[in-house]
Amino acid sequence: MKDRIVNVLAAFESENIGKSFPLDYCLPLYHSVSDKELPHLKHVIRYKNTKQFEDDLDHMARNFQFVNWQEFKDYWSGSFKPSKKIALLTFDDGFREFYDIAVPILERKGIYACNFINPAFIDNEDMMFRCKASLIADAVEKMKTIDPEIYIILSLKNVDRRVLQKKILSINYQEKDILDQLAEKFEIDFKAYSKEFKPYLTTEELQELTRKGFGISSHSWDHPKYGDLSLKQQMETTDKTFDYLKENDFLYESFAFPFTDFEVKKDFFEELYKNEEIYCSFGCAGIKLDSIQRNFQRIPMEMGESGAQILKKEIAYFRLKKLINKNTIIRE
Repeated sequence: MKDRIVNVLAAFESENIGKSFPLDYCLPLYHSVSDKELPHLKHVIRYKNTKQFEDDLDHMARNFQFVNWQEFKDYWSGSFKPSKKIALLTFDDGFREFYDIAVPILERKGIYACNFINPAFIDNEDMMFRCKASLIADAVEKMKTIDPEIYIILSLKNVDRRVLQKKILSINYQEKDILDQLAEKFEIDFKAYSKEFKPYLTTEELQELTRKGFGISSHSWDHPKYGDLSLKQQMETTDKTFDYLKENDFLYESFAFPFTDFEVKKDFFEELYKNEEIYCSFGCAGIKLDSIQRNFQRIPMEMGESGAQILKKEIAYFRLKKLINKNTIIRE
């Protein structure tokens, strides 16, 4: 019902998004850009191809002024006066396509981006559990027969492959060891896959990106969902990542929540901002305000639609929420 209302309202939105956009800043979020099928991502992220990505950038460039990290900070201090509403382009997870595909496009267009990384996966030492789940879900499609033990491991009675895939893709951070058990049954070697396909950026590539002027910042150590962690666990993974960023001279002034900042309480932000070097943090709840003024919400751009359509729907949804005073996230 909500989606139907938003779709109807979005159809009435102006083509001049820069004018109708309800905030002074737009924070688009991507993970990867590729014209190829990526088995470790295809079941968990609806990444865009190069044409779709360029179309998004061109549309945003017509409506916003893309800024770099320093300009973003200067804008908030009042020392940078843009000609239009600003846009700060962000990527998450440190996938190699950022270096191979996205950056050449961004350099050609003169657009800055910041990539929020998980140090545990840099140099392809390991793979995020959702990527492992995607690889296994891919194997479910391709295997002729499924070992009955797989259903036992997952406590499944239904032998429908789609149900099996859904169950695999629902495995969370706390249950991630199950993925290693399943990989054995499917004869998938995660380390061999990482070595061959190199899904993530290397330290050398991160250093080169920094030299080129792009931002490399914090996305936690290994991508847990913060709402499921204790405050102690939240701070451990956050602090460990900041130490890594400082050691490598990366951008240690910002932090982007892995998955979402949903259910993250005020006490985390109080702890986070005890570190005076941190300028701000980022969630990904779309066009929304936050009771934590230094926590900015980003717009996920990989929803199976064009960037123009996603932004129109976000604007429509923001207006709808504003009518019932629900467009600000309140932290307790």
